[in-house]
Amino acid sequence: MIRFGVIGTSWITHAFIKGASNVNDFKLSAVYSRDLEKAKEFGKRYDGITYFTSLEEMAQSDVIDAVYIASPNSLHYEQSIIFLKNKKHVICEKAFASNSKEVEVMIKEAIKNKVVLMEALKSHFLPNFKVIEENIYKLGKIRRYLGNYCQYSSRYDTYKSGTRVNTFDASFSNGSIMDIGIYCIHPMIKLFGIPKQITASAYLLKSGVDGEGSVLAKYDDMDAVVMHSKIAYSYSPSEIQGENGTMIIDKIGSPENIEIVYRNGEREVLTVPQIEDNMFYEAEEFINLINEGKFESKVNSHEHSLNVMKVVDEIRSQTGVKFPADNK
Repeated sequence: MIRFGVIGTSWITHAFIKGASNVNDFKLSAVYSRDLEKAKEFGKRYDGITYFTSLEEMAQSDVIDAVYIASPNSLHYEQSIIFLKNKKHVICEKAFASNSKEVEVMIKEAIKNKVVLMEALKSHFLPNFKVIEENIYKLGKIRRYLGNYCQYSSRYDTYKSGTRVNTFDASFSNGSIMDIGIYCIHPMIKLFGIPKQITASAYLLKSGVDGEGSVLAKYDDMDAVVMHSKIAYSYSPSEIQGENGTMIIDKIGSPENIEIVYRNGEREVLTVPQIEDNMFYEAEEFINLINEGKFESKVNSHEHSLNVMKVVDEIRSQTGVKFPADNK
């Protein structure tokens, strides 16, 4: 049984617990919050919970083996390091950290302490992403990847009213590329590797973060286009365009429906069933790694997460998005 502590008391943590509860060896043992009452409110639906208001005490305790981190992006690095140094396994939400420098240190600390460190990016573990990988050859020579994820933030109206919100605050290492666009960057690099050249543009809000943006990535014989936004909706799917046909992906961050439209107009539906509580798949991978004595996922590898963050660093450099964490 792998005993988990969780950091972060939002809906995403409940979703992780719900998905992970389908894994036989998962047990929720601890909840952290700076506010004890908030931690207890979060944990009241679960049994046998120990509550912490100190990260150090939680990391040093013997009630957990691993931690799931779902705090604001700017805290991922510091919190991960605390637990890695105390030889606790860490699964940390995307974006993995504020920048690639932080990711490099996280990886070194995990290797040093012989514990699992994995980015909690669920997309690559989903059965319908594996469908993409297994059937992409049918498209022939790939000429373009189009990753599209534009979702109007539930906090944007609050931000426009003049209220400071974490999701549009540079001090929390947030913004469109970090919170939304990264869902497009991950599969781009997973499927096609690191691009040879990147050209990025963005609309910057007064808070200093990007509200939306576009990325053109150049490969040897194809290009990739990424469109991301937290201030407008898009109802268009993502695509992988090849000389024999085009693969249509309904949601790039959480693929559910996949089909190929061939040049002659024929359509092949590739969709396979997957669990509704789809964070199950990343939790299963993480727990299996611990049980098998392995320290790194082959799917969400250290190298992959680092490469993604290096690309995001370059995008931010070109668009002028700067975080306080970049100066540390």
